[in-house]
Amino acid sequence: MAEKMICFNDVHICTESFGDINNPTILLIMGATASMIWWEEDFCKRLSNQGFHIIRYDNRDTGKSITYEYGHPEYNFDDLADDAIQVLDAYKVDKAHIIGMSMGGIITQIIALKHPGRILTISLIMTSNFDSSLPRKDSKVTESLGELKIKNWQSKDEVIEYLMKKSKVLIGTKYIFDEKRIRRLNEEEFDRASNLQSRENHGFIRGWGSYLSRIDEINAPTLVIHGTKDPIIPYEHGVHLSGIIPNSVLVTLDGTGHELHYNDWDKIINAISKRA
Repeated sequence: MAEKMICFNDVHICTESFGDINNPTILLIMGATASMIWWEEDFCKRLSNQGFHIIRYDNRDTGKSITYEYGHPEYNFDDLADDAIQVLDAYKVDKAHIIGMSMGGIITQIIALKHPGRILTISLIMTSNFDSSLPRKDSKVTESLGELKIKNWQSKDEVIEYLMKKSKVLIGTKYIFDEKRIRRLNEEEFDRASNLQSRENHGFIRGWGSYLSRIDEINAPTLVIHGTKDPIIPYEHGVHLSGIIPNSVLVTLDGTGHELHYNDWDKIINAISKRA
């Protein structure tokens, strides 16, 4: 395991790798407002033990990567897709298995369309192409998230409580909320972030529509993983992706929410290893 800062075009991206670089590479792309630590170390090591070289990284405006003034992200989804390719270039990886969670899944779909020659397979976890025919998130979830406010991003106690409440909204019905584990991750998120408020910039990013209307053109073998109780991106979105992307397989996580719960890791890792 080694942390590495990638620098290009006045941008810096914080990355970390696991395993033998001579093995096939899996690039992990996390979702909106979350840094790479939500691909937990144990998850990365267990995936690496299946014979893979693993890279995880902080998207712009998260963790130790470049941040921008709140409300003014100077990038779009095209840039985020290109960032992933810059990371592969820095590790001298020609082709990789790309795995994206939530917003990371949007980025992964764009990579598959924009840079098909760099893809071995893709895995789309709790994500969507947001077809207008698909159900939206529950109105109660929207209300709950809308009620969460923070006054002082420098106050660790206030920020952690805000993040904990937000995390609780994401869970499904199968597992009890793991207070200790999620608090530890949120505290690590606070401690390592160079500008935590900038994570909210992900709500302002644009530029995915022209790509996600073309996902039937994706030609990489695709794995779609989705929880049946996802309150943010309903399960129907995953079913839709698996139906419209050629050469795709759907793995259903019964009762799971918008989360990478450790009790699902074995099923997720086995599915990824089998697809790769």
